[in-house]
Amino acid sequence: MAVSRDVRVNALIGTNHGLSHFYQLCLAPLFLPLHDAFNVSYAQLGLLSAVMLFCTGALQTPMGFLVDRFGARPFLIGGSLAMAGGMFFMGFATDYWQLLALSAVSGVGNAVIHPADYAILTGSIRKEVIGRSFAMHSFSGNIGYAIAPALMVGLDAAMGWRGAVITAGLLGMVAVAAIALQSRILNDQVRKPKEAGFRTRDLFTSRTLWLFFGFYMLSAMAISGMQNWLITVLHQVNGFELAIGSTALTIFLVANSGGTLLGGWVADRMPRHMLMMSVVFTVIPSALLVLVAFIQLTPAILFVLLALAGFTMGASRTPRDVMLKEASPPGQIGKVFGFVSSGLPFGSAITPLPFGWLMDHAHPQLVLPVAGLILLSSVLCIGSARASGPAYVVAPAE
Repeated sequence: MAVSRDVRVNALIGTNHGLSHFYQLCLAPLFLPLHDAFNVSYAQLGLLSAVMLFCTGALQTPMGFLVDRFGARPFLIGGSLAMAGGMFFMGFATDYWQLLALSAVSGVGNAVIHPADYAILTGSIRKEVIGRSFAMHSFSGNIGYAIAPALMVGLDAAMGWRGAVITAGLLGMVAVAAIALQSRILNDQVRKPKEAGFRTRDLFTSRTLWLFFGFYMLSAMAISGMQNWLITVLHQVNGFELAIGSTALTIFLVANSGGTLLGGWVADRMPRHMLMMSVVFTVIPSALLVLVAFIQLTPAILFVLLALAGFTMGASRTPRDVMLKEASPPGQIGKVFGFVSSGLPFGSAITPLPFGWLMDHAHPQLVLPVAGLILLSSVLCIGSARASGPAYVVAPAE
């Protein structure tokens, strides 16, 4: 039976998107062997990940401009090759500065993924199933995060850290080859002339886009707080063993991934109710995080509540992406998604410091409520963004 074109497009873009998230977590599981191999501090090793994320976040908007100007496919192939190549050549590094430079190269390549992916999905996938396509895109990214630690530890055990990063890079190169060979099925977004009404400065002055940026950033701050501190908080505040906390975090993250698929169904089947459902799916986990923080629970109830929190938080993501697509000017998907989705790495980078301050000052009981309040505040952004209407107005060409 022939595989449909939509499925092939989603498979190509989704696999590559999963690898982009996979690369963001590739190095952390290898910090111990890298520490011994290069005789550097753990702070210096942490800088490798920080540089990669900073390059990705800072360059997504410029990459979006290039995608809209010249087309998504060549940048997707080139960026993906740089992303994988940076990881591959780390396997041959002989000094720390080389790792740092290659982390930057990989981060620059990673910056292409979101603007190029959304431009291609918008131009390639039928409108009636675009929500489910966006959902699969988010789901694949979560899978990339999920498999990175176990796979890299396994590869390190089997062939050493050099073999692990070389193999990781080769996986990306295989994906690049598949994209290049199948590029004929990847249609770009329909680009409009400048007379369509969107000026470059509108990207940075649009109230609607800044509100979407806020929603993305605040959501990332909340989930980053969960990922980094949930195990410690459950141990210190609720008295759970570390194994229980680890299981709870795994359940939360798996449920979060599954929730994205429900969000895609909602976006396609109930387009008039996307805002309402996005709000509901944000308020529920906000309340559950506060509940977990202040009520003594059995492990079974804890697992159920965090599964529900993760599932509903994940379900809010696809309606959010589809609403942003609808608010975007024609032919400007790359720069809009590049700018707005840069809120994700920036939000993830902000949270560890203030939450760590709460932990250091003996207030671990406040971590989950603060995460819940941050998530709840994102509702104001998404509601106001939706009410603001399109992110652009008709204007004469410049």
